[in-house]
Parts: sequence; structure tokens; C-alpha cells
Amino acid sequence: MAAPDTHMSIQTSHTGDRAHASASKEVRVIEQRCVEKGLRMTEQRRVIARVLSEASDHPDAEELHRRAAAVDANISLATVYRTVKLFEDSGIIERHDFRDGRSRYEEAPDEHHDHLIDAKSGKVVEFHSDEIEKLQVEIARKLGYRLIDHRLELYGVPLSEDEKK
Repeated sequence: MAAPDTHMSIQTSHTGDRAHASASKEVRVIEQRCVEKGLRMTEQRRVIARVLSEASDHPDAEELHRRAAAVDANISLATVYRTVKLFEDSGIIERHDFRDGRSRYEEAPDEHHDHLIDAKSGKVVEFHSDEIEKLQVEIARKLGYRLIDHRLELYGVPLSEDEKK
């Protein structure tokens, strides 16, 4: 077995272990980003922003609607779709397609991270590896490019007990 990567940080996003400030502070951050982008913040957009900020997973629009409607029953699925599109186009959130046929969302991170998706359970593990980041830059350079952006999604299944040894 290879030695562990000492430059890798891992956050399991589905458990709520994500490093966030208080939810109310995060809501203000999203709302501030919206104001900075010139977006008008309706009460329904504020609710959707709060739901996104409080999410420790990567919910799809239907799940966002379920959570937002629990706060304000007048929020329609169409409003959620329009709002996530607006937030995405404004760079406030990111959309991911983790091969499950659904667009899933998370706040646009302050720091880059990649994703490992459990192909059996759908669990999403966020991680950052300095080694992978350096390797991507090196590969692009060797191919004659300067890397300006990337997105890495790994798909796997849990190791058996024998494989862990």
C-alpha cells in the first residue's frame, strides 16, 4: 500500500464536517455576494440562499425545493430552478453533475477542492491534494498549455477489509 499523502486534506461533505462559519454568517456572505453582483434579494431568494449555505451535502434542485418549501411553502420548484441558475451564472454557487442524472449544487468555494464520489451510496467526499494540483499543472505545461481551471471528480467504491491491508 502506498504511503499516505501528507498534503491531502479531506472533508466528508455529507456529514456536516465542512469547515463553515455559523449559518447566519454564511447567509450574509451569500447575500453580500448577490448584492455585489447587483442581484435583487427577494425573501424567497434569501430562503434559498440560506438553505444552500446550511447544506452539508450537494443537493439537487428538487431537494433544495423540499428544504426551502419547509421554510416558506410559497416557494415553487420553478423559483428554485430560476434562483440556482441566477446564482450559478453569477458565480455564487457551482453546479456539479456526479453521473447520477441530477445537477447538484454547492456554494462557490473560497479554496479549490476536488470530489470523490462513492459509486454505491452517492456520498461525496471533498478533498484537496497538493500533489494532484502540481501534477495537473505539469501535464498541461508538457502538452503546451497553461492551466487556467480544472475540475476533478473521482468515482470509487469502498475498499474491502482485505484491500485496506
